[in-house]
Amino acid sequence: MRLTSPSRVLWPEPGFTKLDLANYIVAIGDAFVTANGDRPISLQRFAGNIDGDQFFSKNPPKGTPDFVRSVMVTYPSGRTHPQLVIDEPAAAVWAVQMNTIVFHPWPARAEDSDHPDELRIDLDPQPGTDFDDAIPVAFEMRAVLAEAGLTTFIKTSGNRGLHLAAPIELTHEFLDVRHAVIAAARELERRMPDQVTTSWWKEERGARIFVDFNQANRDRTMAGAYSPRAVPHASVSCPIGWDELENINPRELTIATVPDRLQKMSDPWAKLHAHPGSIGDLLLWWERDLEDGLGELPFPPDFPKMPGEPPRVQPSRARAEK
Repeated sequence: MRLTSPSRVLWPEPGFTKLDLANYIVAIGDAFVTANGDRPISLQRFAGNIDGDQFFSKNPPKGTPDFVRSVMVTYPSGRTHPQLVIDEPAAAVWAVQMNTIVFHPWPARAEDSDHPDELRIDLDPQPGTDFDDAIPVAFEMRAVLAEAGLTTFIKTSGNRGLHLAAPIELTHEFLDVRHAVIAAARELERRMPDQVTTSWWKEERGARIFVDFNQANRDRTMAGAYSPRAVPHASVSCPIGWDELENINPRELTIATVPDRLQKMSDPWAKLHAHPGSIGDLLLWWERDLEDGLGELPFPPDFPKMPGEPPRVQPSRARAEK
């Protein structure tokens, strides 16, 4: 791949350039494709450096090489459109040439984009909390999912949080997987009420770890495994072992350090899909909570109105309007 403007600085603080990013992708290419390949993917592209204008690119842009394929997907609106797919490291390098910094893969395969093969959970520290506060929450969520019959893998978000992923059977569509995530999140909240929240409205979350259930929706994605992040220190959303979690410093997992890490140890996510599990137990928990009066939670504001969804009005505004 020909790289234009290789000396362009993307991360001003460490001085990492576009060429540094391309070399990073080449160095971790196999692990990157294992985690993010064969999936519809959105590219977070930047006009200059990480502090400049940015936008998301989903459809194949003009001039896309023949070896970069696309797949038709259905968006929440019901509209269908082709979306990019990465199948080899060269395709990811092409994305870097197109000024991509962050890669956002779907939790579903290109061949069956309606049925997720990963249950993903985003643990998002709220103001007053940090990465260390998310660690015990992650361990307890792992236990919750194990009780539901799922094996959970973990990675840093590349910023302040943690991402969990459990391989699941191709038996349910996105709404079911969303409900499974909500069921697990509510169970976690019951066990750790002072540390965990499922409140969609920021004004109700407090200094707790928010389990972002809306990341389980169709066309909602998190930064992929080994994807760089657009943060000052050029960190990576890096898979780690559970035995590393209590001692890891996510700021040290950068595009400069992760290639050496992968050379010295095996990829913690290499066998993520070896033993997919069922979300059946989590859906039973969802039904149990429905019977107990816990219903649907708000969807993102750009989604069409969904069945059973509560009003999309933040609580303080609702009170003010009464």
